[in-house]
Amino acid sequence: MKLLEDKILQSGRAINEDILKVDSFINHQVDVNLMIEIGKEFAEYFKNEPITKVATIESSGISPAIMTAMALNVPMLILKKQPSKVLNDNLYQTVVTSFTKGNNYELTLSANQISENDHVLIIDDFLANGETATGAIRLIRMAHATVAGLGILIEKSFQPGREKLDAAGINVYSLARIKKMGAGFIEFIN
Repeated sequence: MKLLEDKILQSGRAINEDILKVDSFINHQVDVNLMIEIGKEFAEYFKNEPITKVATIESSGISPAIMTAMALNVPMLILKKQPSKVLNDNLYQTVVTSFTKGNNYELTLSANQISENDHVLIIDDFLANGETATGAIRLIRMAHATVAGLGILIEKSFQPGREKLDAAGINVYSLARIKKMGAGFIEFIN
């Protein structure tokens, strides 16, 4: 998606070959107009899938997931990274290793919000090693629901995430695919 690639080049900052800061338009400050267009793009790409829900992992995926759910006119699920004092029974849970934070966390989904009749589109901000995406897929499958696909804003194509997901038969649609990056430069796959 050229609009997202241009925004990354204009406002993103490649710190090194692994870290891309997009905090001015995705995960600290949100460019709402960009998120609306992202939602429309995902909805158009996945329009032939019988999607009943959109899911995302808190917190950076929430904005694009909301806009995608709005464009598809379906509810949105938020997969929680932090334990809740009120959400503590009838849960699906799986352990995920965070590349960014370098630790493990327990990803949680309330069983009351999903059924085996659901076809779920997962939206996330980044795809790198694929750990978060595979954790979300595990949760959806624990509920015996169907994973309709995975929409990614920014894919680091030089890391193994897409390869893992392709091997698992997941339909991955990434809006911006980075071939390589380093301090001060970003190169996209065309």
